[in-house]
Amino acid sequence: MSTTILVVEDDSIVRMLIVDVLEELEYSVLEAEDGEAALEIVRDSSNVIDLMMTDQGLPGMNGRDLAEKARELRPQLPILFASGYAENIDVPAGMHSIGKPFSIDQLRDKVKSILPTA
Repeated sequence: MSTTILVVEDDSIVRMLIVDVLEELEYSVLEAEDGEAALEIVRDSSNVIDLMMTDQGLPGMNGRDLAEKARELRPQLPILFASGYAENIDVPAGMHSIGKPFSIDQLRDKVKSILPTA
């Protein structure tokens, strides 16, 4: 059974690169360009989501607001914030962050450290 990661990133090029890397690592990937689109995916109980990776600086609803709303719907959902200002963001308890830019190896290692091994 594959692991599914929801990638929320408003920059389509960055989102495509992250999705490509995660798919190369053999994860299934769902994509959203903003918080509202992400919440639609989270609300759909037919979607299996093992991790939500979100940009902190999204238009409209920021990553932290999105994470809080997603956790209301799925309390156990692991959250990974990606930010160019990772050292400056306040990461809520039980959530994780990775600084942009990150390498493929850094992303792989961070995702593996968050997700339980299958």
